[in-house]
Amino acid sequence: MARPPLLLIAAGGTGGHMFPAQALAEAMLARGWRVKLSTDARGARYAGGFPDAVRIEQISAATFARGGLADKIMVPLKLAAGVLAAGFSMLTDRPRVVVGFGGYPSIPALSAAWALRVPRMIHEQNGVLGRVNQIFARRVNLLACGTWPTSMPEGITAEFTGNPVRAAVLERAGAGYIPPGDYPMDLLVIGGSQGARILSDVVPQAIAALPEAIKRNLGVAHQAREEDIARVVAAYEAGGIDAEIAPFFNDIPRRLSECQLVVSRAGASSVADISVIGRPAILVPYAAAAANHQAANAKMLSSVDAAVIFPEAHFTAAALTECLESILTNPKAAQAMAQAALSAGRADATERLAEMVEALARKETP
Repeated sequence: MARPPLLLIAAGGTGGHMFPAQALAEAMLARGWRVKLSTDARGARYAGGFPDAVRIEQISAATFARGGLADKIMVPLKLAAGVLAAGFSMLTDRPRVVVGFGGYPSIPALSAAWALRVPRMIHEQNGVLGRVNQIFARRVNLLACGTWPTSMPEGITAEFTGNPVRAAVLERAGAGYIPPGDYPMDLLVIGGSQGARILSDVVPQAIAALPEAIKRNLGVAHQAREEDIARVVAAYEAGGIDAEIAPFFNDIPRRLSECQLVVSRAGASSVADISVIGRPAILVPYAAAAANHQAANAKMLSSVDAAVIFPEAHFTAAALTECLESILTNPKAAQAMAQAALSAGRADATERLAEMVEALARKETP
């Protein structure tokens, strides 16, 4: 009896790379495939959410972006060792398809797949190709992107699949939207794990300056860094605002589905969640993001008038107050923004990716 086909997933050690990789792994297992994850020791620490049926293969990988001179000298040797190990593994159990999700730990598996002519594709989560995906964009059979538009090298085309979202988000996909009005309203402020300090600096001041008619109906849930919480609490209290502040909310999908407006960074996962649920947004792209990719991510919503974009340099309390008031006093416009966000989303992103994998396998099978 023939063994089920093998999918090899190559991914780096951050949530942005590993979550869509995990979603695809779950989908392909459900379709009867075997799945193996190729990553390094750091990436393996982020793989705890993968199903037990996924075999995790740790290979040697390294990046020039970290460490001192001695570490950088060792990078080519570590990558070469990783490529050889990945190649040997493929010769032992040849994958039908290899899918890379970015991050330097995906280099060995993608390199070995290219050398052995194993069918291969990559998925880019952000609106700008990451460094590793730039290297392999011309060396794969298919390229999928999670954000649209995504900047591509000349001559390269990609299929917009969307970014896979968590099951808790899918459960609330397209949830009914209650536009702002003269009744209790919820504002959600989420900053991600990096660079959220500017939201803690600006948002409480901006809300405090809103007209009393809006403030009396407004409840705020604000995700802030641990070191910022005390001053954020004090700022909301001084402004007479009903606010819940925490370093992390484990029920973001519920809060997104129940809010009238979200103020957020523009990470790929946040943009995907906002679009799949369908909510008006004010986005503040993280200026220090590599290749300014958060600004590129934000275009997916701003291009359909689903979000207002504030570059950090223009993100002031006065400007935000004006924007908040404009949206929260215009229910028809807010409803239109919610619908526009929904139109930009891809709730079926995981299935689209799985179909690309199987189509590539069929094409390459003699």
